[in-house]
Amino acid sequence: MTDEENRPVRRRVTLTGISSRAWEHPADRGALTALRELRGFDEVVKAFFGMWNERGFRLSFLAGAIRVDHRQYPRVYQRFTEAAAVLDVAEPPELFVAQDPVINGSAIGMNKPFIVITTAAVDRLDDDELRAMLGHEIGHIGSGHAVYKTIMMILTRWAANLSWLPVGAIALRAIITAMFEWWRKAELSADRAGLLAGQDPAASMRLLMKLAGGGDLSQIDTAAFLEQAAEYESGGDLRDSIHKIGLNLWSTHPVPVARAAELRKWIDSGAYAEILGGDYPRRDSDGDASVTDDVKAAANSYRETFNNSQDPLVGLMRKLGDGAGDLAGSAVRGARSWVGDAGRRNRRGPDEEG
Repeated sequence: MTDEENRPVRRRVTLTGISSRAWEHPADRGALTALRELRGFDEVVKAFFGMWNERGFRLSFLAGAIRVDHRQYPRVYQRFTEAAAVLDVAEPPELFVAQDPVINGSAIGMNKPFIVITTAAVDRLDDDELRAMLGHEIGHIGSGHAVYKTIMMILTRWAANLSWLPVGAIALRAIITAMFEWWRKAELSADRAGLLAGQDPAASMRLLMKLAGGGDLSQIDTAAFLEQAAEYESGGDLRDSIHKIGLNLWSTHPVPVARAAELRKWIDSGAYAEILGGDYPRRDSDGDASVTDDVKAAANSYRETFNNSQDPLVGLMRKLGDGAGDLAGSAVRGARSWVGDAGRRNRRGPDEEG
């Protein structure tokens, strides 16, 4: 028997009525809540862009990939239905397997989105890792990421129309940078959804390790992989910090070691255990979500990341900020002292000594 067959069966908690807000990273949720306030805009986007692009994409996979069900890729279908059931998805989307030697998955479409995973994912992922990947893609659909990514693209095109103006080019670059930053946070959200679907932290870590280094984990160690993540975050000097900015600035996905570290932090924070214990937002309360609260949570998340980061460049910025604060404080104290001395001199008169 294989190691997978010998592995004990885990009882997963069904997260009845769970809202996507439960797994969304604060920075992702803040952006999503604000976008959802553009009431009607998402429906317009679905109507005009989903009508043609989505149908075309689906037809291409219907023609050139394998649609998964109980007859085709039954193992994948079983893991898919398990992930959907845990996340309380009553009608799972269509799932296709496409020929590709790279482990990957994607959620495509807006009006009726579907999921595509590669043959490499089927061949190289065990059941628990596959369940985590499928939960990741279900999480993207649950959060409506495809719709809002399209909205971001529309806003980018609008900004491009202003690029002939001096301020237009600056605005365009700022919007694109913000779009990529949001999408990287959306990937962290989906990683959490994948963990909740599988409820196996070790499998979620193995999935990220396989995304980084292929399918053979016999020569890879989880602890060493997390050590890589720690070195990536804090190692090196300012030159490495600059390289990391360039590595991530125009990327839609955080690097695998960073994703592993973020998922580990979320588990260690206790949020994952709270959700499994039944403490999570429900879909029926989504209408009560506060834009102000979500934006504040996003700001607090960025502030906490900045304050706790071990990156050399961030550390320098904190020191400069503290130095500026100390300088400002000294200036204020000096001004107060001067005003106090001047006041005392004025009360005493011009001939009195201090």
